[in-house]
Amino acid sequence: MLSEIANGRAHRCVYLNVSLARSAVIALGLYASLASAQAQTPDITSIMARVAANADRAEAERVRYTYVQHADVASRRGHKVLCREVTDSRVTPTAQGSGQQLLTLDGRVWLKNRYVPYTRPLSGKLQPGESREVELKNDENTDVDLVEHLRDNLTNTKAKDGFQAGLFPLTSKAQTSYDYRLLKRESMNGRNTLLVHFSPRDKNELGWEGDAWIDTESFQPVLVRTRLAHGIPFWVKTMLGTNVPGLGFATTYAPQPDGVWFPVTFGTEFKIHVLFFFHRQITMSVTNRDFQKTHTEANILDTTEP
Repeated sequence: MLSEIANGRAHRCVYLNVSLARSAVIALGLYASLASAQAQTPDITSIMARVAANADRAEAERVRYTYVQHADVASRRGHKVLCREVTDSRVTPTAQGSGQQLLTLDGRVWLKNRYVPYTRPLSGKLQPGESREVELKNDENTDVDLVEHLRDNLTNTKAKDGFQAGLFPLTSKAQTSYDYRLLKRESMNGRNTLLVHFSPRDKNELGWEGDAWIDTESFQPVLVRTRLAHGIPFWVKTMLGTNVPGLGFATTYAPQPDGVWFPVTFGTEFKIHVLFFFHRQITMSVTNRDFQKTHTEANILDTTEP
C-alpha cells in the first residue's frame, strides 16, 4: 500500500516536472519570437531617416514623368450642390515644382433656381480680350471662388507630385519640424506597413498632425492622413464665428513599374462656418493617372572595348 502511494507521488512529480519543462520551453519560444520581432523592427529614427531619403529620391525622380490629374471639387449648402467642377489637367514635374495645363473643365453653378453649365474657369483675373462664360454677381461668385481657389491652392505648381507640398511632412526638410512615434505593424492596401504618428515639434504652431503607413520593404508611404494639429483658435471662433471643422487630408501612394513612387489619390471633406451665417461643406477628390515616362537614361560604352 505504501509503495503504491509512493509510486503515485513519483509519477505526479515526474508529470509536474515535464509540465514545468514544457511551460518553460513555450515561454522561451514566445520570448524569442518577441525579441526577434523587436529586432526586425527598426527604431523610429532609422525608419524616418530611410523614409526621408526615399521621399527625397522619389521627388527628384518624378521629373521623368508626366501624368493626368483628375479633380472633382464641390461646394454644398446642406444637400444642395451650389458649385461643382470636374477637371483634367496635364501635369509636368520640374526641378522647382510642376507645370499644369488645364485640358478639360466640366462645371455647373446654381443660379436663379437652376444649374448653369460652364467649361472655363469663372474666377481669377481676366486676360486682355477675355470675357466671362457666365456672368456672376458678387454673392453668386462666392462658391465658384471657393471651388476654384481650393483646386488651385491644393493642386498647385509648387509640388512635383501635384499636391500641396506642406501637408505630408515626410521629406528630410519637413522632418526637422516634426516629432514621430512608431505605433504598430499593420497591413494596409495589401502591404505590410509600420504605422507612424507625427505631430509638430512646436506645440504652439498651427500645423498638421496625422498618421503615415510606411511600407516595410521600400520604406515609402502607402497612406498618409493629416488633420489640423490645434485647430482654429477659440477666440477666433467665439468672436468671428469662424471655424473649419473636420479639416484634414488623405493621400495614397503606389509605385510605377520602374519603382518610382507617386501619390495616386488625394481627398478631403470639411465644413466652413464664417461669421455665423455662411455655412458650406467642401469635398475634393483627386486622382493621378496615365503616367508616361518622358526621360530615359543611356550609358555610352567605350568604343575601344570589344
